[in-house]
Amino acid sequence: MFCNVLSYSYFCSKFVKVKQIKNIAFDLGGVVLALSLEGGIKGFEKIGVRDARQRLDAYQQKGVFADLESGRISKEEFREEMCRLTGKEITLQDCFEAWHGYVDYVPQQNLETILRLREKGYQVCLLSNTNPFMTMWTDSPAFDSQGRPMSYFFDKLYLSYECGVMKPAPEIFQMMLEGQHALPEETLFIDDSETNVKVAQSLGIQTLCPHNNEDWTVFPEIQKLLND
Repeated sequence: MFCNVLSYSYFCSKFVKVKQIKNIAFDLGGVVLALSLEGGIKGFEKIGVRDARQRLDAYQQKGVFADLESGRISKEEFREEMCRLTGKEITLQDCFEAWHGYVDYVPQQNLETILRLREKGYQVCLLSNTNPFMTMWTDSPAFDSQGRPMSYFFDKLYLSYECGVMKPAPEIFQMMLEGQHALPEETLFIDDSETNVKVAQSLGIQTLCPHNNEDWTVFPEIQKLLND
């Protein structure tokens, strides 16, 4: 899934340095890590969800998948629903492997750039629609080639299933701002979803909207932050 004709250049026009950036919030899939919607679809088809292509999305899930990512149901309740959908016994490991199909790879330059931004003194957090099956992996040493979990790279994680709300709801952005003790105009939000970026902009947050899986580390706005 890629940004459509509105593209990166349109949204970069919203990066206006009204105040100095102090807080940077990153999306996970498609920004921090390379996302594969097709891999996720194949993962769920493999465990027997025949209509996975109609049920899954690259940005915001729906149905039982949204229930999981918004924290309305537990891992076990999701597993039970997968059993009902497929008509066979599905294990928690099956669910984990299906969700993990979304992961293509983790670009090392993304992680190193995030660490450099923190070293420069920026508050850096993650703001992601995700679920406890994905965090089984992101919380483990398998996340990074050097054995570091995702939490190593961020000051704080704002995860939809823990927050009880998903992007693009304004409430999750407000939770992030309050948790970071940050002003909207001093916050930069980086997400590959146009919908999420538009909501952030409506709250006064500065934004960048790279294409899905695009190398945002070379963007001039990021290089300026690193060199200031």
